[in-house]
Formats: sequence, structure tokens, C-alpha cells
Amino acid sequence: MRKNSMKNTRINGEVQRELSSIIRTVKDPRIAMMTSVSRVEVAPDLKTCKVYVSVLGSDQEKEDTQAGLKSAAGYIRRMLAKNLNLRNTPELFFIMDESIEYGVRMASLIESVRSKERKEEEEAVEAFEEDLAEEDERS
Repeated sequence: MRKNSMKNTRINGEVQRELSSIIRTVKDPRIAMMTSVSRVEVAPDLKTCKVYVSVLGSDQEKEDTQAGLKSAAGYIRRMLAKNLNLRNTPELFFIMDESIEYGVRMASLIESVRSKERKEEEEAVEAFEEDLAEEDERS
């Protein structure tokens, strides 16, 4: 099976959906409540699976969540095998995904630049209008 085949894409989607619901049921207190599975890459031979996890919170919460997921990997894999009928249940590797936070940070930076440009534009318009008013008074 090729890595980008339709079958592999469907398997990735199903595994992501199942892992999202399984992680919510894990009772480890280290796993943050705002944990989501952003992407899953199952190897074509179904032996390994990279699970990209996004955690909304501090760096400490991310580290704790990473440790909690690593310790619960056996339970999560067993539940995945129970819920999905795959030839092999892949070994899970949890990877922190910073892309969502990066996107939020970039959006806020863009918005701050836009607001600064709007403010400068408004100041320029006001200065122009004042110059016009002064010229009208002179005339």
C-alpha cells in the first residue's frame, strides 16, 4: 500500500477519529483537558503511527500531557485495536504539534501590524484635513 493511497488516507482518518475519542476517556490527570489530535500518519504496513497532538496550555501542561500519553500508550493502543478492525494495530508515537499555536501567534502579529497601519493612515488623513482647513482659512 502506498503512503498516499486512498486506503491509507481513510485509515488515517479513522485512526484519528478513534484516538480523539479514546484520549478523552483516559483518566490520567497529567493529560490536559484541551488536548486534540491534529493529524495522524499511519505507516503503509500498519506497524507504526505518528500521532500529532496539540495542547492548549502552558509548556508544563504540554510536557505533562506528553508524559501522560506516553505512559497510557498501551491502553490507548488496546482500545484502538478493540474499536478498529485492522490487520495490525500500530505502535503509537505521540508528537507535540505546535502548528495551531504558531498560526494563532502569526494571526495576532498580522492583526497588530494592520491596526498600526490603520492608526497611521487615520493620523495621515487627519493631518491632511487640518492642512486643507488651514488653506481654506487663508483664502
